Amino acid sequence: MTAVIDRSRVSAVVGLLVLFEITSGFIQGGVAPLLPDLGAEMNISDADLNWVISVQLLAAAVSVPAFGRLGDLYGHRRMLRIALVCVAAGSLLVVLAPNLGILLFGRVLLGPLAALLPLEIALVRDRLPAELARRAIARLVGALALGTLLGAVLTAGLHQIIGDARLTLLVPAVLALLCVPVSFVAVPESETLATGKLDVPGVLLLSVSMVAVLGGISLIGTSAGAGVGLLVGGVVGFAGWVVLELRTPEPLVDLRALAGRTVSPFFFCSFVFGIVYFGSQAPDATFLAADRAVTGYGFGFTALQISLVALPAAVGAVVGSSLTAVIAGRFGYRPTLIAAFLTIAATFVAMAFLHAEVWQLLLFKVPVGLAAGVALGAMPTVIAETAEPSRTGITTALYNNVKTLGGAVAGAVVAAILAALVQGGGDTPAESAYVLVWLMCGGLCVAAAVAARFAHRSESPR
Repeated sequence: MTAVIDRSRVSAVVGLLVLFEITSGFIQGGVAPLLPDLGAEMNISDADLNWVISVQLLAAAVSVPAFGRLGDLYGHRRMLRIALVCVAAGSLLVVLAPNLGILLFGRVLLGPLAALLPLEIALVRDRLPAELARRAIARLVGALALGTLLGAVLTAGLHQIIGDARLTLLVPAVLALLCVPVSFVAVPESETLATGKLDVPGVLLLSVSMVAVLGGISLIGTSAGAGVGLLVGGVVGFAGWVVLELRTPEPLVDLRALAGRTVSPFFFCSFVFGIVYFGSQAPDATFLAADRAVTGYGFGFTALQISLVALPAAVGAVVGSSLTAVIAGRFGYRPTLIAAFLTIAATFVAMAFLHAEVWQLLLFKVPVGLAAGVALGAMPTVIAETAEPSRTGITTALYNNVKTLGGAVAGAVVAAILAALVQGGGDTPAESAYVLVWLMCGGLCVAAAVAARFAHRSESPR
């Protein structure tokens, strides 16, 4: 860290990182409203559509810790550039995909999208003093929320004009391509680097175990034997991975960092947030798109209408994330997280019982968006400040990894629920399947609030 900070240069560099996060949010937010039309165009069932979300989260859960550790070892800017190249390639492949297999492969290449924020947080933590770093992190999280908002609304609006879901996704693909040369402009490399090497066996065993677990969950509803077999194999693989990580001098994930009550409850909150945030995207979209005359529920909405229903929550998330530092500075991070998760829980439970009219759903979107934004802004700051300076990349990557792993698990679980609870004689999910998903999200948020309540964390004065 240099003694004198050129604030104008800092603002310019943070501005470039903000651009990357807006693009990241645009890509993530633009997919969910298009899922029903994408499924119709490519003849993909509602249950299989969940894999369009979850396979990218699965890839993220594997690639994020690898990118974070490699960033600590060889430079966060270098890995940021590589991640942007992967995202650009994956975005183009999604546009050109002729079938579900190629589409899912493109989504796999989008896995490093989740590594952008941890790498950026590591950069600002390395180059800036604590107070400026906190403000920069809040701006980056807010930019991600803003990008998600823009992606949902603008992509759906463009689809209304273009009429082709994959062609509409060319817009975020172009944005991703533009970010690659921009990353070579003025972003500085981190100064504090770690020693050691990448835990390749840990990466491989983690990858195989997660694929087995998620594949097993998704198959239980249709093929119980194969599903249970894969699930058991995945759990055994995870157990072996834990043993491997504990015995490796330079592990991919420092599991001991998760053991104490100072940190572990916040990682559990991250896992729950991933389940709730990512796991609800696809079912919300398919519920809104369902034709009530055929299914008995839904509103028959287009992609644009789906994005407009989600708009209040997206705006609330932008506002909530921008206010996180102020709120947490006044009340403390733990009370802030507890209140956020309880608010999210209340909205999901209410949605489970009140979803027959559009105004009911819209009524819940603002509080759930505000609470989600506050939680998104608070968690990475809390977790990053527990890290040693030379391991900030892998620690923040672990936060993102836990969050995205939660989303990947949720995608598989939600797909299994929607495939298991169907209307007689077909594959159309029953209304009770959506109610069960919303109640599950509400219950998990209550559990996260309880975990945060019993976390040991000393609040330093702001």
